Amino acid sequence: MTETYHELYRPQYHLTPPEGPMSDPNGMVFYEGEYHQFYQFTGRWGHAVSRDLLHWEHLPLALVTDELGDIWSGSAVVDWNDSSGFFGGGSGLVAIFTHFKDGLQSQSIAYSPDKGRTWVKYSGNPVIPNPGLNDFRDPKVLWHEETGRWAMAVSVDRAIHFYSSPNLREWQFESVFEGTGCQDAVWECPDLFQLPLLGEPGQSRWVLHVSIGDNEVTDGSTAQYFVGHFDGRRFVCEHEGSAPRWTDYGQDFYAAVSYSDIPREDGRTIWLGWTSNWQYPFHSPTEPWKGGMSIPRVLRLARNGAGELHLAQQPVQELENLREEPVRFGPVEVKDEILRLPFSGLSYEFEAEVSWDRAAEWGIRVRVSDDGEEHTVLGFSPEREELFLDRRKSGFSELPKRTGGTANFAKVFRAPRSGEDGRLFLRGFVDDSVIEWFVGDGEEVFTSLVYPRPESGGLELFARGGNATFSHFTVYPLKSVWT
Repeated sequence: MTETYHELYRPQYHLTPPEGPMSDPNGMVFYEGEYHQFYQFTGRWGHAVSRDLLHWEHLPLALVTDELGDIWSGSAVVDWNDSSGFFGGGSGLVAIFTHFKDGLQSQSIAYSPDKGRTWVKYSGNPVIPNPGLNDFRDPKVLWHEETGRWAMAVSVDRAIHFYSSPNLREWQFESVFEGTGCQDAVWECPDLFQLPLLGEPGQSRWVLHVSIGDNEVTDGSTAQYFVGHFDGRRFVCEHEGSAPRWTDYGQDFYAAVSYSDIPREDGRTIWLGWTSNWQYPFHSPTEPWKGGMSIPRVLRLARNGAGELHLAQQPVQELENLREEPVRFGPVEVKDEILRLPFSGLSYEFEAEVSWDRAAEWGIRVRVSDDGEEHTVLGFSPEREELFLDRRKSGFSELPKRTGGTANFAKVFRAPRSGEDGRLFLRGFVDDSVIEWFVGDGEEVFTSLVYPRPESGGLELFARGGNATFSHFTVYPLKSVWT
């Protein structure tokens, strides 16, 4: 019998459950030295805690089904000033979640006076009864300093409804955000946060993030974000009518939400997402678990070459604590060839800086078999001005589709990217069955599941139709957080 956390395809530094199906991240909050990671676990809230975002302790289920129904997605906050009246003048955690029963969705709350170890559901639930809507779920709550009130974003079909409250118990409807961005499927799991603008002291914007359910147009579920202004009651987008701004260009980053109440002295906005897709949600060839979380990422806002604000994601610095002795290559010139490097591994990080000379394509091949037939390609085409992640030969790909048939798993993912600077910085994380690839300052990110054979651990550089120079290419084997 295989030891837990050493099974086939098991990531070694990503959060996964010991067994069972993990999906949407829920209730993410920092309180008294602990990051709380709640998550969807078959209509209940699973629970894990960490002090460093790396090493997790699994705790018993936090919220379970009751007479009002299953416990769907939501958020959690620290009620520092006891606005709710639940904590006798002290502070504590309040979870805000969707109750689901007989097709009806409503918003409810629960509170914990003991750092999330036990929870009491509010006797007045639901705090927002269903107002006659088919889709009414996934409340994200935050404290809005300027108005001195709590604000809530709730997904409603292809729109977001905003509410406000003085005490987390009584909620007032405020406004609707709708009619822009990708409308191809229901919006889910909204997130709302304020970010400073890089290089523009004193300037900030609000970001509204929504995930988009499974649909044929985007070939599965995906996610988008909007940049604008929020006054505690209404969100106004700066770029209405423009093309969608995609969060991740792979297929396996969904329902991402940020941690609430990270200390001001830390200053970061950190989120993570579910590494799967509603096209094939619990059909991965993994046992005894299904699904997991991405690495935590720090969020920033920066202007691109056209002056437009874009969301940039970078891995949290804590991951560097897992690095073992680096393996350094470079400078390496790759001349219209595939170059095998003397390295093999399943769980590692890499960094590279690359320039090129008339190359049609160049990039990195990870999880490569001895014969080279099995591999995943992380590449760039200067001719097409396009990044791409190709998992057509990544290994097992016969995943059943949730709606019937076979999922479109073995495919190429693409993102537009100018190569006018003639140089790109790349950073990637390979963890057995999960690949996360960050380009530049993290304005393009690909998250992808792959299922190669365990012996496929090779690493290659390639160039086609010209030369590419890797001025440096460094690999950091990463320690397991489970041993």
